[in-house]
Amino acid sequence: MPQQSRKIALVTGSTDGVGRFVAESLGADGWDVIVHGRDAERGAEVVATIAAVGGGARFFSADLSDLAAVGGLAERVAKAAPRLDLLINNAGIGAGSGARREVNAAGVELRFAVNYLAGFALTMHLLPLLRKSAPARIVNVASVGQRAIDFDDVMLERSYSGGRAYMQSKLAQVMFTFDLAERLKGSGVTVNCLHPATYMATTMVREAGATPLSTVEEGGEAILQLAASPVVEGRSGLYFNGLAESRADAQAYDSKARARLWALSAQLARLTDEAI
Repeated sequence: MPQQSRKIALVTGSTDGVGRFVAESLGADGWDVIVHGRDAERGAEVVATIAAVGGGARFFSADLSDLAAVGGLAERVAKAAPRLDLLINNAGIGAGSGARREVNAAGVELRFAVNYLAGFALTMHLLPLLRKSAPARIVNVASVGQRAIDFDDVMLERSYSGGRAYMQSKLAQVMFTFDLAERLKGSGVTVNCLHPATYMATTMVREAGATPLSTVEEGGEAILQLAASPVVEGRSGLYFNGLAESRADAQAYDSKARARLWALSAQLARLTDEAI
């Protein structure tokens, strides 16, 4: 990996669950896949599975709660891949124990940091490579579980619950998608987001004690539609619920709220005006 004729994809959180299904499916379709996760043993398993069906793959480890590690991941991808046709921001964590607020080393609320800010920063770092590779696609794996952001308490220091933190981070992904689509008009790079499926049979759902209502295959097919299907070719700034175009929380359509989120995100990710 990579072979000159193959398209290249980066799928974050692809050593387990729906991310693994998507990475292995792309590999089976002849893509070169950059597999991401934190567990090197599971990463090696995914790489081997993709190689066995004729795809190319390599594994990069990175802790997405650490923005320095996010930047390091982007640097490794840019050095290893001559192009990037597809970025799928899939990695995420669930609501956790519910009542206990957690932060990363920089003091950013953990679900906001992992589920949203890491994808924001990674995408910004990789945009030059994606633009050079156009036509290219970005897919943000969000959720139908969304809650409006209180910009007076984004880090949920005054009013915390794991569910609220998770839903806020997922709405932030949708808001980012809509804003980035506007910024990328005419570039040949499209960006869309989706709720893949409800309560898939994943580690996150099992850890939450919830009963699975759908399969990773069902959610994976929805992600793959945005990743590679001609159905959305050239279309950008869309939100899907499964395979169907849908409507997100009202705040996602508030341009002032999106501008506030973008400014905060750039500040937290320490990105300069030139980088965004």
